[in-house]
Formats: sequence, C-alpha cells, structure tokens
Amino acid sequence: MPLSPLRNLITGGAGFLGSHLVDRLMQAGEEVICLDNYFTGRKANIPAWIGHPRFELIRHDVTESIRLEVDRIWHLACPASPVHYQHNPIKTAKTSFLGTYNMLGLARRVGARLLLASTSEVYGDPELHPQPESYRGCVNTIGPRSCYDEGKRIAETLCFDYNRMHGVAIRVVRIFNTYGPRMLPDDGRVVSNFIVQALRGEPLTLYGQGSQTRSFCYVDDLVEGLIRMMNSDHMGPINLGNPDEFSIRQLAEMVRAKINPELQFIHRPLPADDPLQRQPVIGLAMQELGWQPSIDLEQGLDATIAYFRQCLA
Repeated sequence: MPLSPLRNLITGGAGFLGSHLVDRLMQAGEEVICLDNYFTGRKANIPAWIGHPRFELIRHDVTESIRLEVDRIWHLACPASPVHYQHNPIKTAKTSFLGTYNMLGLARRVGARLLLASTSEVYGDPELHPQPESYRGCVNTIGPRSCYDEGKRIAETLCFDYNRMHGVAIRVVRIFNTYGPRMLPDDGRVVSNFIVQALRGEPLTLYGQGSQTRSFCYVDDLVEGLIRMMNSDHMGPINLGNPDEFSIRQLAEMVRAKINPELQFIHRPLPADDPLQRQPVIGLAMQELGWQPSIDLEQGLDATIAYFRQCLA
C-alpha cells in the first residue's frame, strides 16, 4: 500500500516565508495545517489551497497551546522585520519563548520532528565576519532589537534542552536576509522598502551612508534549504542564506537602475544596534544538506519587482 502523506503543521503559514513553504509541501502531495494569527500573515498569500482536502487553515496564536496530530512541525511564527517586531516587543518575546515552548510540547506529545526558523539576528552586530555557526554573537540584551534577537536565542536554547531532556527531534536553521514575492509593502525590510519607494517615485532612504552590508537570499532557495534541513539527520544550527555580500547602497543602486534611474537618495541616521555587516558561512549547509543558493540578486529582484508592480497597481 502507498504510504500516507505526511501531516505538516506550519506556524506562521500565511506569512511571507510560510506561504511559499505551504506551496512546496502541497505540490509534493503532503497534508498541511496552516496556523496563523494574521499579524503579518494574510489569507491572500494562500488562496490556491483554501478548501483543498489536504489543507487546513486555523486562526491561532502560538503563545496559546493547541492539540493536533502531526508528523512534522515547521515553526516559523514570529514577525521578522524590525518595524513589525518592535511594534509590540513584549509580544514578540512571548511569541519566540512561549510559541516555541508550546510547539516543542506538542512535538514531544505526538512524537513529531520540529524545525525552528531561527535567525542571523542571534549573531547581533557581529565582531566576526563572515558568521559561522560556531560564533556566539554580540547582542545588546536591552536594546530595541533585543525582543527579537534574544527571543530567537532562547528559542534555540529551548529546542536543544527539549532534545537533551526529552529526546525531541529538532532541526534549527539560522535564516539570513530573505526576500521575494509576498513580502508586505510596509514590511520595513530593505528590499521591499527600496522597491516600494522606487515604484512610487520617492527618493530611496539610506541609513548612514549605506555602507552596511547584507547578504540576500531569494525565497525559493531558502524554502529548498528548509526542506532539505527537515529531511536531514543534522540538528543544527545551520546557516541558510546567500553568501554574496552587498552594501545597502549597492542594493539601492540596483533597484534604482531597474525602476527609475532618476531617483535621488536621502540619508537618515543609523537605527540603534543596526548590524554593520551580515554574511553567512554556508559550508555546513553545503556539506550536510548539499544546499547552496542558485538564484542571484539580479534575477531575484526582477521577480520581486514584478510582484510589487502588480500589488501597487
């Protein structure tokens, strides 16, 4: 007899990253339960699957416990952009701690494997560049970003303690800057900021001189990495991101050239604790998962700009 499809729970499944993961798992013939409280997620991200017999959508906040029967838990729930996670920092910290605690409790009860979507923000404003998984970070525990940075750090701690104490099967990935279709126009992250400003004919805002660096991974590449990690025998943590490093000014110039070369730049002061450099070492992902990004920034920006043109039309 054919094996039954796997039952997947995706927290934050109606969000930017979660909705792309929903697509991949549904297209693979698996069962998906999408859990979202719609703080940053939207039903408009998953219209193709609503009503499908293998898909279930539940409005739920992960800070509250829930009982379900699942094989795999993809724990993505948490606002990931500074604008959104600083909107209610206490709620952000609760989402990382209580949400992960509740999902690990569920995984323990039903024997599910849990993948935690952690973040490169656990490295803080790094003193080591680029950042390998062995680097322990340089994080301000009381700054305006700490609700997210420290929230994800304690989420990782919980995962490894549940593994050591209760044998819960965990997979931990540290996600570096990811972009692509379904980002929110008011997301507050640099790729969407520049694209939306350019499409509206506004000057592009640079913080400081724009010399900060980031590494931008297209969402399809990132989802492929998540799936490979869930299917692997490695607990992590493993960095997932594109190691190509660009300054924020370089990104702004690329977006401007693609949309409106006449646009000006305006400068604003650097936000508090904004990391000056961010670049992943992905040797572990290459070795353990056979994964590396395949979509370069030029190609990914074209697809993302096309999406926002449609959204803002």
